[in-house]
Amino acid sequence: MQFTDDETLLLADAQFFRKKATITTKIRAMLEATRAALQNELAGLSLVAPPDFDPNLHQLVKGEHLEDFPYQYLDCPKHFSGANKFTFRTLVWWGHHVTCALLLEGSEIGRYKRQLLGRFHQLAGRDLELSLAPSLWEWKRGEGYTLPITHDRKAQIAAVVAERSFLKVVRCVSFGDSRVREGQLAQMACETFRSMHPLVTP
Repeated sequence: MQFTDDETLLLADAQFFRKKATITTKIRAMLEATRAALQNELAGLSLVAPPDFDPNLHQLVKGEHLEDFPYQYLDCPKHFSGANKFTFRTLVWWGHHVTCALLLEGSEIGRYKRQLLGRFHQLAGRDLELSLAPSLWEWKRGEGYTLPITHDRKAQIAAVVAERSFLKVVRCVSFGDSRVREGQLAQMACETFRSMHPLVTP
C-alpha cells in the first residue's frame, strides 16, 4: 500500500482542506436560511399528511460518504414515523448536484398517487422528475434513475407509480447553475416545494 504522486500532493495541499472547510460552512449557512424560508412557507399551509405530522420538525445533516462523496442536507419538514414518511429534503451532494426532493410513503400514498395523476398537468413541465429507484435513498439522476415529469409522459408515469409503495419527486440542479453559485438555495428550495403543492395539498 503506497500513496500515488497525486495522492501525496493532495495530502500535502493545505489550501484544499481550508477551501473545503470554507465551502462546508457556506453550505451550512445556506441550509439554515433554507430552513427559515421553508418554515415560513409551511406556516398556515394545509397539507395531506400523516395524522402525527408536525411541520416544525427539521434536521440538518453532514456526512462524508454518500457513495464516497461529502454531502450536507436539510429535511424540512421532516416526518419519519414508522411506515409514514413526509419529508422535503434539500441535498447538496459534492461532485454531483443539488437535489430538492419530496419523500412520501405510508398511510396517504394512495391519495398522493391519485393527486399525481389527477393534477398531472399542474406538475408537468416544471423540471420535476420521478425517482425510479427501488428505495427512497438513491440520489443519482438520469436514465434508469429518474423520469422527467413532462406533459407527454402521463401514461408512462401512471404505469410506474401503479406498482410503487412510495413516491419520490425530485428537482436536480447543477453546481454551475447561477442560483447555486449565487447562494440562492433557499429561493430555489421554496420554489421547488411550491411546484410540488398539487401533489400534497387538499
